[in-house]
Amino acid sequence: MGEANLSTEQPEAGQEPRVPPPDVDAGGARHHQGPPAEGPPPALRLIRRISDKATFTALRRSGCRSRCGPITVTFLPGAPPGPPRVAYAVGRAVGGAVVRNRLRRRLRAAVFELGPHLRPGAYLVGAAPEAASLPFGELKAMVSGALDDAGTKVRR
Repeated sequence: MGEANLSTEQPEAGQEPRVPPPDVDAGGARHHQGPPAEGPPPALRLIRRISDKATFTALRRSGCRSRCGPITVTFLPGAPPGPPRVAYAVGRAVGGAVVRNRLRRRLRAAVFELGPHLRPGAYLVGAAPEAASLPFGELKAMVSGALDDAGTKVRR
């Protein structure tokens, strides 16, 4: 009564497929990729993080501290074969979480650029509220100056 008869046949496609059926390879690429690389993988990070409480305690007690503007660097010499390890201290006085995280990323980038010149050991890089408004060039210069004052750079 209220029903209509509908055809179950599909309408014919108006466009041809992009790849004709004889050229389709269902198995995927069969190109030889070559042998796997030998040796250790390339180093991605030359600077490590500080995560143990003992290092933070040692930095507080016997670290060599220097200051350049709003940047403070505390250094604790370490064993020569190990890479430098760095932690960042950005307090709530700097601003909200967005401002603190942005400053921490900028400090990390500055230390990363100076990384090849760092001696093995532990570093604590702190920042005062004025550091948040500095341009990156000035921030990097102040981090470099604080590292120089602490005597932690091997060469320029």
